[in-house]
Amino acid sequence: MSVAGAEPVLQVAIDSKWYRSRGAEPVEAVRNLAFGIAAGEIVCLIGPSGAGKTTTLRILLGLDTAFEGRVSGAEQAGIVFQEPRLLPWRSVEHNVRLGLPRVRRSRDLDALFARLGLTPWRSSYPKALSLGMQRRVALARALAAGPLVLVLDEPFVSLDDAAAAELRGLVVDTVDETGMSVLMVTHNVAEAIGIADRLLLVSRRPASLIADVALDRPRQARDRSWAETTRATLAARYPGIIAL
Repeated sequence: MSVAGAEPVLQVAIDSKWYRSRGAEPVEAVRNLAFGIAAGEIVCLIGPSGAGKTTTLRILLGLDTAFEGRVSGAEQAGIVFQEPRLLPWRSVEHNVRLGLPRVRRSRDLDALFARLGLTPWRSSYPKALSLGMQRRVALARALAAGPLVLVLDEPFVSLDDAAAAELRGLVVDTVDETGMSVLMVTHNVAEAIGIADRLLLVSRRPASLIADVALDRPRQARDRSWAETTRATLAARYPGIIAL
C-alpha cells in the first residue's frame, strides 16, 4: 500500500475527449477526469459499460493524443490487455522478450518466469497453453521491463474462479515485492474490493470522476462479510455505478 502523502507516480487529468466523425454527431467520451496513483498502490477504475474507461486507458498510454488535458508518468507503464495478444509462431520466452527494448532482450528473466510459474513453459507455444496461462505470459511481458505502473484492462475476465484467483494473487504479490503500482479497469466489483487500495468510480459517458473511495482495511484482513457489507454500502451510495 502506498505511503500517505507520497508523490504520485502516475497523474492523469483529462479535461475533455471528443470523438468527431464525418456525418455523425460529436460524442464527448471523457470530461474532467483527474486522479493520481502513488507507489505501491492498487487502484481500480469502475464504471458502466461504454462509459469511457477504455478511452481513458488509451489516452494515458499515449495511444490517443487527441484530447485536452495532461498525463505524466505513463512512459513508465506496462500494459496487460483483456486479450493476451501473443504471437502464435513465437515461444513463450520469445513473446516475453519481444516486449523489451532490443538492447535488453538478452537480460536474465529466470526470476520472473519462476515467480509467475512459467519456467516449465518457456519453450512452449501459445496454442499449448490455457487462457489463464496465456494471461500469465502477457503479464510476464508487461513486467519484464520493470515498469513503475502496471495497467490492466479487464485482465481476469472469462477465467474460471480458480485461475482468476491465482492471477490476482500474482499481481498482488508482485506489488508487495516490488513496490509497483497498478491501475486496473474492471467490471467485477467484488474483485476490485478484494485487492484494491482505492476505487475510482466514474459516471456514464462522458466519464467523470464521481468518487475516490479508499479501502483502508488491509487486504489480508478482508473477509466475505466485510466485502459484502462494503459492496452494499457503495451500491446504496452510488446506484447505477455499483450493483448489488
